Amino acid sequence: MLTNDMMYDALLNKDVSYEGTFIAAVKTTGIFCRPTCTARKPKKENVEFFKTPKEAILRGYRPCKVCSPLEKMGETPDEIKEILDALNADPSLKFKDWDLLQKGIEPSKIRRWFLKNHGVTFHAYQRMFRINSAFNKIQNGEAISSVAYDAGYESLSGFSDSFKSIFGVSPSHSKDKKIINITRIETPLGTMFACATEEGICLLEFTDRKMLESQLKILAKRVNANIIQGANKHFDQLRKELEEYFEGKRKVFTVPLFIPGTEFQQAVWEKLQTIPYGTTRSYSQQAVILGKPQAVRAVGNANGMNRISIIIPCHRVIGEDGHLTGYGGGIFRKQWLLDFERSHQ
Repeated sequence: MLTNDMMYDALLNKDVSYEGTFIAAVKTTGIFCRPTCTARKPKKENVEFFKTPKEAILRGYRPCKVCSPLEKMGETPDEIKEILDALNADPSLKFKDWDLLQKGIEPSKIRRWFLKNHGVTFHAYQRMFRINSAFNKIQNGEAISSVAYDAGYESLSGFSDSFKSIFGVSPSHSKDKKIINITRIETPLGTMFACATEEGICLLEFTDRKMLESQLKILAKRVNANIIQGANKHFDQLRKELEEYFEGKRKVFTVPLFIPGTEFQQAVWEKLQTIPYGTTRSYSQQAVILGKPQAVRAVGNANGMNRISIIIPCHRVIGEDGHLTGYGGGIFRKQWLLDFERSHQ
């Protein structure tokens, strides 16, 4: 369980992995903050901690104007949402600095936001989005020339160079290539990355997970695909169901999943999905249910390789003695998820 010392250290270090696990309230100022607040840090004796903003408000504290603890961490601004919606509707659109200024958006602001949240500039994001759309059209049999011009390219050579820089092959040799779309999703426990193919969601991980880069590489290699920014038909359903889950309104997910792995891993992940909401099982219980009672360690390893957090609920597996064991998203997120589900049974 979280102790005051642990929470205070996280507050001092602005540790993003603790986002959503506690709220820090400052007695001398009467405000409450999220763990990553950049405001001047109070003395330890002047801080008390709560699980939720609601608890802090009921004790008379008001939200900090610096870190906005009532908002989701990193939530997409409305003006940027409008731009993203327009790109989703028509990937061939090209928003230049002048177009952004006409919409009242400072180009440097949107550039910083995309670099911080997506790791690429806004113009690079647009280019990847257009190429992603073009790739899907080529896969569906459309002519390369018409796809190139529909994507806004003025020459086939320019289109081919951009295509090859992302996929490693020319458009005419891309039939055997696959694509994995990636997007970011805000949750009360912090930002997550979601990946999806045509078949379904294939990854859902917190962005600060240490194994995330390895998971992405393993996934791309196993599917023989490139991972690029882009829309996917499964993302809207995923966002809706996650929002319902965090509101305590959803106990079972129905969004399609795509979980490539070894036969044993897939069996373990399927059994994870049979653990009822608000309950837990031990690794040994999972091994018995799987029909392999001696394979406790192997079950644990497969559990740790689960790439779809929350939906494939590896957080519901605990140690034989009832203690919480490792969790890719952080042990405190695991505790939060278990407490949350028990309170909404």
